[in-house]
Amino acid sequence: MKRVFKESNVPKPILIIIAMLFFTVFQSKGQQNKPADSGYVPVNGIKVYYEVYGEGKPLVLLHGAFYTIEMNWGQLIPELSKTRKVIAIEMQGHGHTPFSDRKLDLATLASDVEGVMNYLKVDSADVAGYSMGGSVAYQLTIQSPKRVRKLVIISSTYKSSGWLPVVTNALKGLKPEFLTNTPMKAAYDAVAPDKTKWTKFLEQMIAFAGTPFDMGDSNIAKITSPVLIISGDNDGLDKIELMKTYQLLGGGVSADLVPMPKSHLAIVPSQGHVSLMMQTNTILGYLDGFLK
Repeated sequence: MKRVFKESNVPKPILIIIAMLFFTVFQSKGQQNKPADSGYVPVNGIKVYYEVYGEGKPLVLLHGAFYTIEMNWGQLIPELSKTRKVIAIEMQGHGHTPFSDRKLDLATLASDVEGVMNYLKVDSADVAGYSMGGSVAYQLTIQSPKRVRKLVIISSTYKSSGWLPVVTNALKGLKPEFLTNTPMKAAYDAVAPDKTKWTKFLEQMIAFAGTPFDMGDSNIAKITSPVLIISGDNDGLDKIELMKTYQLLGGGVSADLVPMPKSHLAIVPSQGHVSLMMQTNTILGYLDGFLK
């Protein structure tokens, strides 16, 4: 791999983030099966790319920041699609979905997802989101609660203070030039409709990641859909805040004295934010038990 920055010029937290992005690209082998359907949906002034696999009850998959369908879900889709109709979406500027100058915010991204569901005539679905996709999934459930049957949140939060300060501070120092001539750029070039938008895409995403957000404790407490929260024990999420989230969803009780909550919390040991998503069998096991 060609080195395009000097370590002395890049803060250590940024080097860690870049290394994680590299690791993700190298580890992604991609799904072997081809989608039964794919295409673009005109929604909210942009075109959103989607892929559909398998048959059965619909399951919508929402990727993390800088990811594509293949990078995020490539190892899971072949198994999930054996029993489910899997609908994977690439959000604004990601993967096959073209870059747009439209301002990025969670409410609009959630509305995009709903637009794809409308186009595919899916009234309601189970929804799983990782990282940024988890935040979008929370927002979708708040905006349109009847569209979400069950919700799976993987290493994500509904408010920026749900991350440890070291994570938010590191993202603030991320610059587009740090990712020039990297495997992440190669992954972008492989599927992006317009490769010249790379720098603008990064600038937009960095600004989006650095903008504080909070969907509100009261809105989380109003969620009626069963929620499965999956987190790595060292994935950058503040575990005190995560436990508060679980309590808002009805968890954190003594199930020997009161009924077992409909929402579940899984903490996977010895896992960071990126490595957690690579635990295919573990993630599948939790999804299988919860969604059934």
